[in-house]
Amino acid sequence: MEYRRLGGSGLKVSALSLGSWVTYGRTVDDDVARSCVLAAFEAGVNFFDSAEAYGQGSAELTLGRILSELRREDLVISSKVFWGGEGPNDTGLNAKHVMEACHAALRRMGLDYLDLYFCHRPDPDTPVVETARAMDLLIRQGKVLYWGTSEWSADEIQAAYQACDAHGLVPPTMEQPQYNMFCRERVEKELVPLCQERGLGTTTWSPLASGVLTGKYNDGIPPGTRLGHADFAWLSEMVISEEKIEKVRALAPIASDLDCTLAQLALAWTVRSPWVSTVLTGASRVEQVHENLAALDIAERLDENILERIEDTLQNRPD
Repeated sequence: MEYRRLGGSGLKVSALSLGSWVTYGRTVDDDVARSCVLAAFEAGVNFFDSAEAYGQGSAELTLGRILSELRREDLVISSKVFWGGEGPNDTGLNAKHVMEACHAALRRMGLDYLDLYFCHRPDPDTPVVETARAMDLLIRQGKVLYWGTSEWSADEIQAAYQACDAHGLVPPTMEQPQYNMFCRERVEKELVPLCQERGLGTTTWSPLASGVLTGKYNDGIPPGTRLGHADFAWLSEMVISEEKIEKVRALAPIASDLDCTLAQLALAWTVRSPWVSTVLTGASRVEQVHENLAALDIAERLDENILERIEDTLQNRPD
């Protein structure tokens, strides 16, 4: 396993990490979840990601039970705050919800502190300085070590930096953006200046574009897949298009030449980016964990020729 600094911080995270969205505590039973988490840990994964919104807290309950079997010092554990409940102050990034959501996440996962705590989305109803003050307080209380954002624009992150600078608050350390072969603009164009100037780290998600880059949707949506589930019809409409499917088909010969799967090629392409601290993967089977981790070896074989073949296929490099 390769370990990378989380941006400009001294914290080191595994190049590939494991998330729990739509899997643990929801669509995957606890025994399988335990096998996946432990397999990832045994292979060197040290960063495990969750959020209050995942399964309405059930993902954190499941992940907490499993991770309690491991040495806390070996783990980097995160949660996210935004969508908490139905009350007027149970959502968003107001100080009350940020504080209460953190305490609830700690209870669910059986932890004394979170390594990383993300603002899951920007909140236009809350002044950014209020959110930054709440995060600063949690850090000073020892309940959070690093705070960051998820799916914030570069301008929104810059506003958070400015608020922290002006008021002497601990600034955000990391952003969690979507990043894959089809979704590049935010990371490669918007965030690079912040990575360079402020040491912003990135914990990127959806490296397989919700499974589209695996090729399993090339001939339609098979039954039993995530995008075939009625609850995720909205997601399939967002991520599947004929143009993308044609590009996935065109990537297949490149994967074949590397003797790897399309999923491994997509993961390898993402993890090799110098602006990526760690790539969040998902797994509902132990076999997926092992397949995903093998992408690290493929990443080392992506020479300039291969990368140009990929670019010629994608035709979407940001200006």
